[in-house]
Amino acid sequence: MPEPGQSETENTVTTIDTMAITVELPEAFDPRWSRLPGIQVDGRRITIDPAEYFFRFESNTWLVADWELVKSQLLDVDETTESAVEQLALDFIKQHSESTSDAARVVATAYEVYAYLFREEHLAGLGLPQITADHLRMLREAATLMALNKVELDGHISNVGPCWFFPAATSVVFDLDDEMGGMLDEVYHGGWFNEHRRIESIKAHAALGGRLVHGCQSVPDQSGGVVAPYGASMANFRDDLAAFKAGWIEQVYAHRVNPAA
Repeated sequence: MPEPGQSETENTVTTIDTMAITVELPEAFDPRWSRLPGIQVDGRRITIDPAEYFFRFESNTWLVADWELVKSQLLDVDETTESAVEQLALDFIKQHSESTSDAARVVATAYEVYAYLFREEHLAGLGLPQITADHLRMLREAATLMALNKVELDGHISNVGPCWFFPAATSVVFDLDDEMGGMLDEVYHGGWFNEHRRIESIKAHAALGGRLVHGCQSVPDQSGGVVAPYGASMANFRDDLAAFKAGWIEQVYAHRVNPAA
């Protein structure tokens, strides 16, 4: 529940005041991201107005670690019979992560994480010839913005933006039909999910202070994902997600330029 003085409406909750988020990234994002409320793209510069962009925005702090440190000290470390990859990531987070209220730093870090995870060398082994390098770019962009979502240790979901609902957001921005939007979502959370890719993901997401978790089992459920801290209550996460998702998914789809897509 909102604290005293915080505002709540039926569909949108904005519970803290914050300045616009502005970040410059190494590559230009698709200008059609501006179809969603509260986000403007000008080449490599992205500006987000949290009051307009988020459905729920209760926290302006995130846990991050330096990506260069992740690359040099974690990505090439192998798990052993004594220390599973999850333990390696948790130990790294404890030693090297820090809390930040600089949302631009979070987005910039996320860009590096997903540029690594969705790199083109994996296309050959994906087994989905219809997925192209351009689709990987879509995944990188959407996942980068998704990093501003947040779940607390008690499982409460504190930040929710349109990219939580991955197929809906990508259909609006990239004019994807339902079939391709769903397939892209499968690549995001399922189609890549062999053990080698899972290990890569666990290590890389240490830069964002946790592990990637999904509320969904398959595309039709569209329950999205978030980088959650280790130890977060997944039971509370599931219940919180179920309570809000339907109405907000509908609001994202409402911004389609081609509603028949």
